[in-house]
Amino acid sequence: MGDPSVALAGGADPAARTRELRRAHAAFTRDGRVEGPVRAVIARSWRRCARARLSPECAPRVELAEAELRSYREEHPLARVMPLFRDLVGAFAAHGAHLLAVCDARGSLLWVEGEPGTLRRAEGLGFVPGARWAESAMGTNALGTAVATGEPVQVFGAEHFSRRVHPWTCAAAPVRDPRTGRLLGAVDITGGDGLAHPHSLGFVRAVARAAEAQLTLLEPDAPAAGDSLAALGRDEALLVTAGRKFRLGRRHSEIMALLAHHPEGLSGEELAIALYEDESVSPVTLRAEISRLRALLGPSAPLSRPYRTAGPLDADFTLLTRQLAAGAVSAALHHYPGPLLPGSTAPGIVRLRRRIEDQARAAVIARADTGLLTDWVCSPWGADDPQAWRALAAGLPPERRPAALARVHALDRELGARPDPGGRRRATYPQPARS
Repeated sequence: MGDPSVALAGGADPAARTRELRRAHAAFTRDGRVEGPVRAVIARSWRRCARARLSPECAPRVELAEAELRSYREEHPLARVMPLFRDLVGAFAAHGAHLLAVCDARGSLLWVEGEPGTLRRAEGLGFVPGARWAESAMGTNALGTAVATGEPVQVFGAEHFSRRVHPWTCAAAPVRDPRTGRLLGAVDITGGDGLAHPHSLGFVRAVARAAEAQLTLLEPDAPAAGDSLAALGRDEALLVTAGRKFRLGRRHSEIMALLAHHPEGLSGEELAIALYEDESVSPVTLRAEISRLRALLGPSAPLSRPYRTAGPLDADFTLLTRQLAAGAVSAALHHYPGPLLPGSTAPGIVRLRRRIEDQARAAVIARADTGLLTDWVCSPWGADDPQAWRALAAGLPPERRPAALARVHALDRELGARPDPGGRRRATYPQPARS
């Protein structure tokens, strides 16, 4: 049996399904009878619409004026995950002539973004920020029904109660406060018949779950929020623990960063190998550093056997890698002040720094977003990145491309090039120094 929340099973004929639904919609709005293969979730929604005495000719009403909407959006909890929504849904929506929409728990549209032509069609429909698309106001629709039922749902064509929405298909999933379970609103993809596919509902479900995970990380009263380590873009890390702030020396910064990266703990030998370039350093040296760190931090100092943090420690580089792994590239880079402990030559820190840089760089290039690429190549750590400059040049309009290409050619000359086995010229670039 298929997923009852999916509007169109794989392989089904959209045209035939549309004809069936139009007949069923006409029968229901004429005499209140559900006829034909109408999904249970849609039949229940239609009956709620009938009890609310909605007309199948209903139209949305804009309830939030521009100034009020702007203020309301800034304060809404879902504003904190809009960069993630744009990362995960924005490019998909723009390339597929779809829309990304986000509503609050009352079904009021907060954001509607996407391909310009589709946006203009949606404006004619009243699918605009500030308009109320609750089920009680606009009948069956993915956003309104998702917040009414608290469940993800896909709505195809004539499953919409309002006839004016019949040309559209949408899929939405509710987003809840991960701490309290309170409904915050819903995220939606809206477009044409091409969205009437099980994958679109699975996708929007995953986006909603990613948003809830992101809210967990961003929640200020999270259990680990009092214990944090800021080590990106600085040589001396800032540790916040037990309500106190400590600016750590370089060696102590390295120790705490390594232990934050290994919450399971490290043996003395493992920590020494990660910390010291000289493998002949005596274990006594490490124990002396740990003793000084304990004198500084007191009860919040690392524990031993194995060496580990005294409690959960939320590091900024850990949050960064989680955001990148979730596809939230814009959100991750927005808070990226630079490489991890850039002055450190500790082997474990050098490896971790390169891994984080490579992950961030690969994500930016793969996203192919000219804004992100511009930010990257204009940063100290990305200014000499020829692959990023090439990706930027490829994405720029022709009139803006020459400056980026000139930078690519300059880097080719500065960093050297050698022919590949096929006889073409291929640039080879040494790794930039990390110390």
